[in-house]
Amino acid sequence: MSYLNLGIVAHVDAGKTSLTERLLHHSGVIDRPGSVDRGDTTTDSLALERERGITIRASVASFPAGDVTVNVLDTPGHPDFIAEVDRSLAVLDGAVLVLSAVEGVQAQTLVLMRALQRLRLPVIVFVNKIDRRGARPDGVADAVARRLSPDVLPVQRVLGAGTPAARVEPLPDDGLRAWLAGESRRGAAHTVLFGSAVTGVGVPELVAALGTYLPVVADPVVADGGATALANERANLAAAPGSDVPSAVGPSEDELTDPGDAAPSGVVFAIDREDGRKRAFVRMRSGTLRVRDRVDLRHGKSERITGLRVAHRGTLEPRPTAEAGQIAVVQGLATARVGDVVGPERPGDERGSQFPPPSYETVVDAAPAERGRLYAALSELAEQDPLIRVRRRDEEITVSLYGEVQREVLAAILQREYRVDARFGAVRTARTERVVGTGHAVEIKKQDGNEFHATIGLRVEPAAPGSGVTFELECERGSMPPAFFDATEDTVRRELARGPLHWPVPDARVVMTHSGYSPRQSHMHQKFNKAMSSTGADFRGLAPRVLAAAVRRAGTVVCEPVHRFVIELPEDTVGPVASLVGRLGGVPFESRAGSGGIVVMRGEIPAAAVAALQRDLPGLTHGEGMCRTEHDRFEPVREAARA
Repeated sequence: MSYLNLGIVAHVDAGKTSLTERLLHHSGVIDRPGSVDRGDTTTDSLALERERGITIRASVASFPAGDVTVNVLDTPGHPDFIAEVDRSLAVLDGAVLVLSAVEGVQAQTLVLMRALQRLRLPVIVFVNKIDRRGARPDGVADAVARRLSPDVLPVQRVLGAGTPAARVEPLPDDGLRAWLAGESRRGAAHTVLFGSAVTGVGVPELVAALGTYLPVVADPVVADGGATALANERANLAAAPGSDVPSAVGPSEDELTDPGDAAPSGVVFAIDREDGRKRAFVRMRSGTLRVRDRVDLRHGKSERITGLRVAHRGTLEPRPTAEAGQIAVVQGLATARVGDVVGPERPGDERGSQFPPPSYETVVDAAPAERGRLYAALSELAEQDPLIRVRRRDEEITVSLYGEVQREVLAAILQREYRVDARFGAVRTARTERVVGTGHAVEIKKQDGNEFHATIGLRVEPAAPGSGVTFELECERGSMPPAFFDATEDTVRRELARGPLHWPVPDARVVMTHSGYSPRQSHMHQKFNKAMSSTGADFRGLAPRVLAAAVRRAGTVVCEPVHRFVIELPEDTVGPVASLVGRLGGVPFESRAGSGGIVVMRGEIPAAAVAALQRDLPGLTHGEGMCRTEHDRFEPVREAARA
C-alpha cells in the first residue's frame, strides 16, 4: 500500500476546508461536500469551529487517489493558530497551498510558503475561487512567481474566470510536465493548478496531480520500492534548521531491511481527549505498531498500546495494527507529549519550530472554588498545544497566546469542555526580566529573624540570552543531604518564573554559596521532632526570600520581544511606511527594489507594535502592502509613540 500524507494550508478564508470537503466527495468518501456556512464539514468537528466558520485544530481525513491512500491534514488558516500548522508540517510528505483567485497572495500565504521551503516540502499551488466575481487567475499566478517562488509552472489555463461557468483546460504539454514532476519530488519547483472548491471544477485534475507531483511513501524501509521515498525524506530532514543529516541520496545499509524486521517508529504530532481519554496522533515512519505493544517515548517512559485507529476513507477505523506511512490515533500513551518519538529515534527527529513562539500573554482567573479546576484544565490544553505555556505564581495564572482570537477560543473551550467560567485579562506583550548585575544574599538558620532550620546563600549573575537558568554549588555537596540541595534548586527555578518587576527571568546564573541544616533529632526517648530538625519544607520556605533579595541587589531590566519584519510594498509608498515604522519604535534596515514596481523593506520592530503596523499598512500602500514578522530576540523596552 502506498501513502501520501498531505497538508492543506492557506491564509484564512482562501477555501482550504471547502477544498478538503470537495476532495473527499470526489473520491466517494462522503455523499456530498460539507459547507463551512452550514457547519457540516467533515474535518471541522468541534462545535466551536462550526459556529465560527474557522478551523481551530488540525484534523485528519483519508481518501483514495488511484492506488494511493491520501491522509489529508486540514490545518487552521488564522495566524492565532499557527502552532497547529507547525505540528502538522513535521509529518507531511507534501502540501497543497491554497490561494484565492480574488485576494491572491496574502500575508499568511508568505509565512506558510517560507516554512514549506525551509523544510523543502514539495508544494502544489492551487488557485481557488476562479468562479468568484473579481477572480484574476493569471494575475495571481504572476504574483505567486514574484512573491512566493520563481520556480513555479502553471499547467492549466482558466476560461470564463469570474463567472459561474469558469472552467480549466490543460496547457499544451511540451515536456515541461515530466521535468516538473521530477523536480517537484525534491521540492525545487511547484505546479500551479486552478479550480473552484464550490463547483468542483479543477478538483479531479488536482487529485490526479497529487501522485504525479508529490512523493508517495510505499513501505519506506524496503530496499527497492522505498529508496526514492527514503532519499526524499532524508533531503527534507537535511534541510531542517539545525539538522546534521547528510544530504546523500539513497537509503543507508541499515535501511535496506525487510519491513517486518524494522522497529516501529513514529512521531506524535497532536494530542487530544475523547471521553476523557488521552489520544496521541502518530505519523508512522517505519515498522508495524500493534495493540498491546510496549513502546518507549523520547523522555524515557515506556507505555503499552491499548487501542489503535487508522485514518481510512474519511474516518478513524479501529485496527489491530498501524504501518509505516499511516497516521494512527494511539490510546494508552498516558505520558506522551507533542513531539515525542514513539519507538527508536532517528536522525532529524529533533526538529525545531518553523514559526516564532507567542509574543503575547494574558492573565486568567476564575471564582476561588474553580481555580484548581482552571489550572488543571489549562495544563491539559497546554499538553495539546505546548506553546500555550501555562505559568502559575501564587494565585496568578498566565498563559501565552498568539492573539485575541485565540484568547476568545480558549475561553469558550474552558466553558464548554471543562465547565469553567474563566475571566481573561487584556492581551499584553509577553515581556521578560534580564539580570544586569551581581547580587548576593545569605540567611543563617535561626539567626536574625530566620525562623527556618536552614542556611542558604545565593549569588545571582547575568547569563547570555537563551542560555536558561543554571544552578551551581560553591559549598560542599556533602555538607548536607542531597534532598535539601534539590529542594533549593527546584524552588529557585520555580521562583524565577516571576522577577521583582513581575515578569519571568528566563536566563540567570544562580550559585549556592552557603548551606546548613539541623540534623534529625528529638527530645530524650521521643520520636523525630520537626521543630528541632531540618526538612525540605525549611529550604523551600527560605529559598524564595534569599533569592528575591539577591535578585533585587543584582537588578533587572524589563525586556520586550523584538521582531524582524519583511514588508513588500509599492515603490511610491516607501517614505510613508518608513515613517510609520519609526513612529512605532521600529527601525527599517534596507529597502531593495523587486520586480513589478514592488520594494522589499526589511527591519525590526517591537512585538507590541506589530498589530498597529499590520493595521495601518494597507491604508498607506493602496491595499497592496504585505508584512510578515518573525521573533528575533528580547531587548530592553523602548519608549516610542505607538498609535
